[in-house]
Amino acid sequence: MSCDLQYRLQSRKRLRILAAGVVGVVLLALADLMTGSSGMKLAAVLQALLQGPEAGTAEAVIVWSIRLPMTLTAFFVGAALSLAGLQIQNITGNALASPSTLGISSAAGFGAAGAITAGFTIFGMLWLGTALAAFSMAIIVSAAIYWLGGRRGMSPSTVILAGIVMNFFFMALQQFLQYHASPEVAQLISGWTFGNLERSTWTSTAAAAGAVIAAAAYLIGRSWELTTLTIGEERALSLGVPVRRLRVVAFGISALLIACSVSFIGTVSFVGLVAPHLAKLTLGEDQRYLLPGSLLTGAMLMLASSVAAKLLSAGAVLPVGIVTSLVGVPFLLVLLLRSTHARYA
Repeated sequence: MSCDLQYRLQSRKRLRILAAGVVGVVLLALADLMTGSSGMKLAAVLQALLQGPEAGTAEAVIVWSIRLPMTLTAFFVGAALSLAGLQIQNITGNALASPSTLGISSAAGFGAAGAITAGFTIFGMLWLGTALAAFSMAIIVSAAIYWLGGRRGMSPSTVILAGIVMNFFFMALQQFLQYHASPEVAQLISGWTFGNLERSTWTSTAAAAGAVIAAAAYLIGRSWELTTLTIGEERALSLGVPVRRLRVVAFGISALLIACSVSFIGTVSFVGLVAPHLAKLTLGEDQRYLLPGSLLTGAMLMLASSVAAKLLSAGAVLPVGIVTSLVGVPFLLVLLLRSTHARYA
């Protein structure tokens, strides 16, 4: 078999996998719309979607006012965290790197908690002030991680340990704010730490969609350059890739995506770690396919977690961050064991 034919067959296989991912997202989105305190059949959900928000029926109100914003936010937040996790892994060259393990999510959560405690608003909007504070903290920690990763003698495992230290540090600061806040604010901050899709609105959906679409468009446009990073910095430089600038921009985009996610629904752990790895298992390292594949995988993981959160807690919605942590902690343990085995094999 010629190399050209083999490449075309592999490309077609990857396109089929991406198509299957799109179908999976649609099916999980419909399942998410069907589940809740008042279960709905598929026909009722489809009818409500076709009728539009002005229909006035109970099903249309439930779907358009409550469930559809939650479903779309789950899609875009999952996609955002997965894209951010993928870029962090590419930039650091560390399979264990993610918004959670490097402390970026907890830093963004602390920024959001600080904005909530202070009542920081922009143009009278608390969510915008919260988003800016979360983004600022995410940028600061991302810059620190980037600086640590570039220091001579810093191994990937040392960077991860530094990230874990920062994770605990910002969690402690967030708990400090929560302890000294009023009961109402403390309850709001507490809900923020678990990741809750119930606070989704059409505003959060639109903002998350804009961030994901803009980030995905830029990253896919740089897919060839991003792919060269996976084969080594020296090789990428020899091919004319502006490695330093690309890494800085990718880190900034990752921080923006993480901040958007945290500021709208709170801290959601491990999606940025698990989803990119699952996408790599089926699509390989070629960013032309891995970027959209990772986006779809993150969206599916969040939608599946949203469905599970509704089914696991009768009459209420379990915070989605709890579900993702239950999946992510064993996954992280497996990755740690594999990396340790590879080091000493």
